[in-house]
Amino acid sequence: MFVKRDSSGAICAVSREKIVGVDEAIAVDADELTQFLQASKPEVQQRLEQSDLQMARVMEDVVNLLIDKSVIRFTDLPVAAQQKLLSRREVRDQVHDNFVWSDDDHLSL
Repeated sequence: MFVKRDSSGAICAVSREKIVGVDEAIAVDADELTQFLQASKPEVQQRLEQSDLQMARVMEDVVNLLIDKSVIRFTDLPVAAQQKLLSRREVRDQVHDNFVWSDDDHLSL
């Protein structure tokens, strides 16, 4: 990927190919490029993507509830779904273990 920068050094244009004026090479996975591309999306698309992330968590909670209520068994799910759920559970457990609360801490909901 190649970028052009404005006078403040911020990315203002991106190209897959090196072209006149857009000739600074940048890694495809560079945080700066990712942020620029995300900010360039229409607001409605950004809201939809955020909603998708929230719905994924809702669906995960629904699946867990159905399992807890014995409506379905974990093993009824396709192997790929089982692996994804287990992976997310591991990550959430790691985050939870690293998030230490004292008795004086409060979380506003």
